[in-house]
Amino acid sequence: MGEELCLSTPGGRVHVRWDENGSATAMGQLAFFSEFLEVTGLFARWVAGCPLPYSRPNAPAVVDLLGTWLLSILDGQRRYAHIAGLPGDEVAPEILGMSKIVSDESLRRALSALAPGLPKRCDEAQRAICLAQLIESTNWMDTVLSESTGEALHTAWILDADTSVKLLYGHQAGADISYNSRKPGRPSHTLHTYWISNVRLVLDVEVQSGKSHAAKHSLPRLRQLIEDLALEKRPALVRGDSAFGNEGVMVGMEQINQRYLFKLRQTAGIKRLIERKWQQNQWQPVGQGFDAVEDQIRLAGWSRARRIVVLRRQVKNNLAVEMNADTQ
Repeated sequence: MGEELCLSTPGGRVHVRWDENGSATAMGQLAFFSEFLEVTGLFARWVAGCPLPYSRPNAPAVVDLLGTWLLSILDGQRRYAHIAGLPGDEVAPEILGMSKIVSDESLRRALSALAPGLPKRCDEAQRAICLAQLIESTNWMDTVLSESTGEALHTAWILDADTSVKLLYGHQAGADISYNSRKPGRPSHTLHTYWISNVRLVLDVEVQSGKSHAAKHSLPRLRQLIEDLALEKRPALVRGDSAFGNEGVMVGMEQINQRYLFKLRQTAGIKRLIERKWQQNQWQPVGQGFDAVEDQIRLAGWSRARRIVVLRRQVKNNLAVEMNADTQ
């Protein structure tokens, strides 16, 4: 047995003692994470600000619903049905100050109430109620999420933007068949993610339909995230892959005076510039085995000339295919 530690958690003070001969558990570090939630007040504010429209006396408590949701995520679960494995843990709910772990059906209904979908047939009053609930829930999550990343924005930081495809099984809203490199023909959602580079703290994730994977669908939320920040907290650089290196996204960043670094596809104009720079031999070492050269270029469809930086490095392997002399 190791030394006993006393931790302050949302469920009260907990004594932790390491047992080197005990079985491993996925929730073994929960007590330490819960102390972080208690000291910062993140979990308490998350529960207190939840706009869940439950009024029945027999409805599940908000702390039980959100606590079950949190435990499911920490346990690496990806589907509602996996929650059925949580009730066997009697310690984790007490650490978070919960009275019980709710069922997957209760959690599914609660999240549907937080973000209600519009019925096929509804009048203006019902539509207004659904939209008001959706806006209130979105503001609640945005506020709590910004609290977890706000302190990291006081220093120079880089905003990374990326788009990924999430495969779907079953019937879900926005599930469309589009680009899917892993399983073509499978419906999917598109996740537009914006995070703080290096520390990997997520600023926001926007879920869109499977057909909305182009960078132009990321631009509205990307601009809103930047414009909502105070000038001293805005990123020093917005970084993205070649999908973001197009006229629409670059103009969007220039309109809000935001510096950016996007990759470019090797179009015919880019290839000609690389060939010209290669012949001029003006490369300069920039570290980590790379040489660089810069220039100004205005490609077809661009509204203005922009600075471009070309990088090169020595290839470790032979480009030519080596063939055995005995090969016929």
